[in-house]
Amino acid sequence: MSKLSPLERRSALTLACVISLRLFGLFLIMPVFSLYAQKMPDATPLLIGLALGVYGLGQVLLQIPLGLLSDRIGRKPAITLGLLVFAVGGLVAAFSHSLMGIVAGRALQGMGAVAGAGTALAADLTREENRGKVMGIIGVSIGVAFLLALILGPPLEAIGGLPGLFGATSLLALAALVLLWLIVPTPQRQQAPAAAAFGSVLSMLRDGRMLVLNGSVFFLHMLLTASFVGLPLLLAERLQLPVSRHWELYLPVMVIAAFVMGACLHRMREVAQSLRIVGICVVAIGLGLLGFAWSGNHLAALGVAATVFFSAFNLLEAALPSLVSRLAPAPLRGAAMGAYSTSQFLGAFVGGAVGGIALGKLGTSGVFLCAAAMTLLWLPLVLSGARRIRANEASIEAIPVVHGA
Repeated sequence: MSKLSPLERRSALTLACVISLRLFGLFLIMPVFSLYAQKMPDATPLLIGLALGVYGLGQVLLQIPLGLLSDRIGRKPAITLGLLVFAVGGLVAAFSHSLMGIVAGRALQGMGAVAGAGTALAADLTREENRGKVMGIIGVSIGVAFLLALILGPPLEAIGGLPGLFGATSLLALAALVLLWLIVPTPQRQQAPAAAAFGSVLSMLRDGRMLVLNGSVFFLHMLLTASFVGLPLLLAERLQLPVSRHWELYLPVMVIAAFVMGACLHRMREVAQSLRIVGICVVAIGLGLLGFAWSGNHLAALGVAATVFFSAFNLLEAALPSLVSRLAPAPLRGAAMGAYSTSQFLGAFVGGAVGGIALGKLGTSGVFLCAAAMTLLWLPLVLSGARRIRANEASIEAIPVVHGA
């Protein structure tokens, strides 16, 4: 990889801020929501899980349309539309007095589906040989946002309550909008061919490599969201750790996870090698989930399990979008990243629902055991994809654009 140019460095850092501000708002809710939601009059385990993951449903419905829209009208206008919808959803949730109202607000937040267009904008502003670096910077910023949200969520909730956290998500979305238009460079827009909107997108999504990458991000975020249905309850109830002290677990875990990501990310250049590392990460995530379930009342054991889980999660979170953007043809990069983000947030929705059902029927440990069982479906997908790629190719080659009639 060559050094980042000043424009690429500026693009990477400012886009990392834009994307991370929005995700920081989403992450703020995760470490406290399960505990807060239990106190609401209409609370049930299923509704708690749905409220945590329902934003993924809106993302599923609109990621590909907004990705295609960004290919047509430009990345920034499409991102602006999504951030405004996201901000409105935060206000709806902030002023709701029931769990169903929060579900509605979270669903509206999910309709601000800008992840695909945002990562496509990052790819537009960088050379192919540096795209992995830029995605790595964005991935690190997401990891930092995740860490700060886990640390700051509990004390901020103590100050402003859950409505205050939802209000903060709206303010953060507006701050991201200011950064987008004042600092982020505007790339030269590439128009997708008129006939490519259907035929090329379908051809791209049927590619075996894309199926493995999109399937992997689905499982990754399904397991993350399911885990956070149970993890705050595990810390507060089984380990008797006050919410204000949950950061004592998360801080060292996420610092170690960031070092692991930095050490391994440069190895994920070729698709075949990358999928071997993805397979290792799947096993690590499964072991981490089993560790959550079987840690008992031992904080040290839980810390080890969390380190294994989040190290694998952070590495995949940074590496997978880089691979997708390098495989996708430039005119359809927005649609490719939209499809990737659709899979990601569909996983979040399914994970919230599965986590809520498991919590109601099997308790906190059952949430983690059910999530661990899902890795038995994920691992064969990755291994079969790696076998196919080893038999045909070992390098990354962009998927060709297939023009429709």
